[in-house]
Amino acid sequence: MDQCRAGRREMLAAKTLPFSSHHTETTIYPKPSRTFPCTLFPTTRTRKSRVKATSCLKLSAPEFAAKTRVQILSEALPFIQKFRGKTIVVKYGGAAMKSEALQASVIADLVLLSCVGLRIVFVHGGGPEINHWLNRLGIEPNFHNGLRVTNASTMEVVAMVLVGNVNKKLVALINKAGATAVGLSGIDGRLLMARPSPNSEKLGLVGDIASVDPSALRPLIDNYHIPVIASVAADGAGQMYNVNADTAAGELAAALGAEKLILLTDVAGILEDRDNPESLVKEIDIKGVKKMMEEGKIAGGMIPKVNCCVRSLAQGVRTTSIIDGRLEHSLLLEILTDEGAGTMITGAENVDVLKQMKQFLWM
Repeated sequence: MDQCRAGRREMLAAKTLPFSSHHTETTIYPKPSRTFPCTLFPTTRTRKSRVKATSCLKLSAPEFAAKTRVQILSEALPFIQKFRGKTIVVKYGGAAMKSEALQASVIADLVLLSCVGLRIVFVHGGGPEINHWLNRLGIEPNFHNGLRVTNASTMEVVAMVLVGNVNKKLVALINKAGATAVGLSGIDGRLLMARPSPNSEKLGLVGDIASVDPSALRPLIDNYHIPVIASVAADGAGQMYNVNADTAAGELAAALGAEKLILLTDVAGILEDRDNPESLVKEIDIKGVKKMMEEGKIAGGMIPKVNCCVRSLAQGVRTTSIIDGRLEHSLLLEILTDEGAGTMITGAENVDVLKQMKQFLWM
């Protein structure tokens, strides 16, 4: 028993003095990088020494859970330090919006990240909810090449659902979870100015983003409030347009000089082989994305998402990520671990590559 207590005292002393010369083997705080995976537990060498020190201890379930939480928090520290005070723009949609459990997970992640000092901007669409209300009103949803055909009556429903329903529900959920959210649309404060899509004859009131004025957002994010932004914009004449939420998030990230743009999706990320879900590309730069596009490896619905990310990077956003919103706590996995939850796309140091990508995307 005395040996057991002595072993426990030694272990606790080692934990409370992580930088002591007596504890050089175990406490290593890795620099955030996907080159060196950061696990939720110590390395094999550390785990062996821990087993030796605690072999005579029988931890209760609450004690084990507490120690696990402490370990996880300590390993998250370098990532918190890296992103503290930085602006992170998150586009919310897909499965994470349809499932109540996943929605609760996303809200919890946002609140935690805000509490540890990240400046969160939350952009959302709401396709399934729009379809639900269109059907209730007897209006048949219509799409052209994956984009919603938006006539005047459909635009009224889009604005009602996104601005008046989905947006306020998300604000209420975030406030309930302990953060302070403020609901906005692209119309408020001329945040997003729209222009008709080049294909407006077929799409109707679907708009492109002509300009961004983030001045209304800065006081909010400086005070660590969470702006929740519906993807509806207007032109100079006051005509409302339905704008793509991915595009809105990307342009806002660029205008705010964000550290990171995250798109929540219904896929694992960019796949080297579209038919093999195990072929996830964990990290790629702009040059690599261009090569994959030319080879036809990035196709279909992934193309506009990747284009959105590349446009943001070309305008100064540090990194972008396309992550799997079907995973619980995917935001925490992406930001606070080295493993991530999808594909991270990074910028290029080479100015010529950036120029090529701007031309490639018709910027």
